[in-house]
Amino acid sequence: MLPLRLPLRRDSRPAVPRIWPPPSRKSPLWPMNSRSQSRNVMAESGPSVASQLFLTVEVGRERFALPASDIAEVIRPPAVTRVPLGPPSLLGVANLRGAVMPMVSLHGLFGDEPHLSANARVVVLNRNTPIGIVIDRVASLEDSGSDASSDAEDEKRASERLLDLDALLARHFGHLQKRAHLPRVSESPDPQAGEDVGGNEVPLVCFSVAGQDFALPLSSVEEVVAIPAGVATVPQTGGIMLGVMALRGGLLPLASLRGLLGLRAADLGIDKSRVVVVRAGGVPIGLVADGMKEILRIPSGEIDPVPVILSRGSAEAKIQGICRLEGGGRLVSVLSPNSLFRDQVWADHVAPHIEKNSALSSIDNSSHDDEQFVVFQLGDEEYGLPIASVDEVVRVPETLSRLPKAPAFIEGVMNLRGRVVPVIDQRRRFKLTGNGQRRRERIVVVTIDRMLAGFVVDHVTEVRRISQSQLRATPDLAMDGSQVIDRIANIDVEGRMILLLNPRELLDRAEKDLLAAMDSDHPDRSAS
Repeated sequence: MLPLRLPLRRDSRPAVPRIWPPPSRKSPLWPMNSRSQSRNVMAESGPSVASQLFLTVEVGRERFALPASDIAEVIRPPAVTRVPLGPPSLLGVANLRGAVMPMVSLHGLFGDEPHLSANARVVVLNRNTPIGIVIDRVASLEDSGSDASSDAEDEKRASERLLDLDALLARHFGHLQKRAHLPRVSESPDPQAGEDVGGNEVPLVCFSVAGQDFALPLSSVEEVVAIPAGVATVPQTGGIMLGVMALRGGLLPLASLRGLLGLRAADLGIDKSRVVVVRAGGVPIGLVADGMKEILRIPSGEIDPVPVILSRGSAEAKIQGICRLEGGGRLVSVLSPNSLFRDQVWADHVAPHIEKNSALSSIDNSSHDDEQFVVFQLGDEEYGLPIASVDEVVRVPETLSRLPKAPAFIEGVMNLRGRVVPVIDQRRRFKLTGNGQRRRERIVVVTIDRMLAGFVVDHVTEVRRISQSQLRATPDLAMDGSQVIDRIANIDVEGRMILLLNPRELLDRAEKDLLAAMDSDHPDRSAS
């Protein structure tokens, strides 16, 4: 990003703004230097001087003047994360040195089609929280109080219009003062929130290994993350110990589930492979699976013990039960973490590498305020739901029962072990174009206050533990009038933003929209 530094001297009038690169991350001045300098410049300029300075910008064929006292810096357009259901002028949100900054198109504020030109710049407003205004080009930075000016310059200034950005933003984002706090699932006083009160269901994380389905109890899984490209390999481990990867400031040892289970070896698929993070003797360890499949809540009566004749082999001894799904047509082997870690293969190949390298246990898991989220993808953006609100993540059935006169975003209903679950196409709800890959789509089943619904997403990528230091409140300008997206996880080190959904608001809004659509009773509405 290239900040624009504003001059202080009234007797100098540069023809164009001065632009220079920000300090590097290694500099002791990063990241606060350029931000604080901009603020100090504005503060030191004082009202008698800064009120005379104006930044002239171009939008289309028009020129507008912005008071320099409103501007913190001018930067090139950063990577933007689109926010669904926002007003047309909102391009999305971007990361500005750890802060979540809404990006607003001045074209959009004027009622035109928002777009980014080749010379586009972002004017960052000097507010308590940054607001980025996207313009086509910076024309000049001038002192209107100077006496020395030509007739041509006076005529040019006469064609410029002074913008009241606060009034313009308030007119387009009238919900700014309507934000109220809603209790999150993680804050619920009910300790059983998100769990089956009867205690007859077992939550499982399901994944694939060598073409077979396996699962671990959700209680033993800390998170499920993607495997990075840069894995440091460990030699002479017989394909069991794959190496180490960086995770939250520490090193996570990676063990192959194929090797531990005695299944055929295969090349590591970076795109689809997932790391299931568990603890062995208090130390985090990553178990590498071929891919994540589902989060299931299985009635305990549908988990059969392993037959005695099969429990004598080393691989079968690591399995504590077998789930019968889809009428017995699909079997999922439930692994026993304790048996897995007591295995001789584990003791020979994995445990020694953990014990002799104390740095492997330095992953920062000390914070009790971390929250777990199920992360999924819709279009090009990532979203998350608190894991406490997610009942299950299941495959999309081959057929769904259609509802007559239902709105277009209702795919139908499905039978989930005796429960009728309405299925909502979240792509249509968020007005996203295109279609996901059907074979990768999943239904995220959410239950809050006895409201139950399934949301179709493109695919589930991980179960992620996120620290409070990475959570940001959604900027007011990025709100859609509701609080469907109430927080944003700004994972700066990975260059990622995850839009965190409020499950209570998500279900409330879906229910209200469904009732409104059913009440309107349009005869030409399709349920497809």
